[in-house]
Amino acid sequence: MTKIAFGSDHVGFELKPTIIDYVKELGYEIEDLGAYSDKRTDYPIYGKKVGEAVSSGNADLGIVICGTGVGISLAANKVPGIRAACVSEPYSAELSRRHNNSNILAFGSRVVGSELAKMIVKSWLNAKYEGGRHQRRIDELNAEDRKDSKLFNSIVESDNPKYQD
Repeated sequence: MTKIAFGSDHVGFELKPTIIDYVKELGYEIEDLGAYSDKRTDYPIYGKKVGEAVSSGNADLGIVICGTGVGISLAANKVPGIRAACVSEPYSAELSRRHNNSNILAFGSRVVGSELAKMIVKSWLNAKYEGGRHQRRIDELNAEDRKDSKLFNSIVESDNPKYQD
């Protein structure tokens, strides 16, 4: 069963249980990494926790929520191997999985309501990574995570058939 790690700051706290319940209804296992109240806290704590859970393999995917989704996605993206996409509508959520192989979804509780958030989550979870020409970009991002400029440049210049549709 696919396991999804959740995290939010105090602003995303109110929306998080609704989305957790929805994801459970869809048949996924969840792990809530906090925050556990609406007491003021810092989004980097929870973006990092979810990023590390996904990066380590303790979770397959992650969903993070703050006021806009921007701050917590930035925090998650600091973890090597994480491709967190901050979106506010279903189409971008879908394409973030199909083209960017995003492994964390971020959105803002001040930007989207619960019903739109559910639509975003469903689109993201139902989408599958396409590979092909998109793999080159993922490999470039992975080289950047490793801070390996030589590898990055070799991928940029590669005519490897795995990067073709």
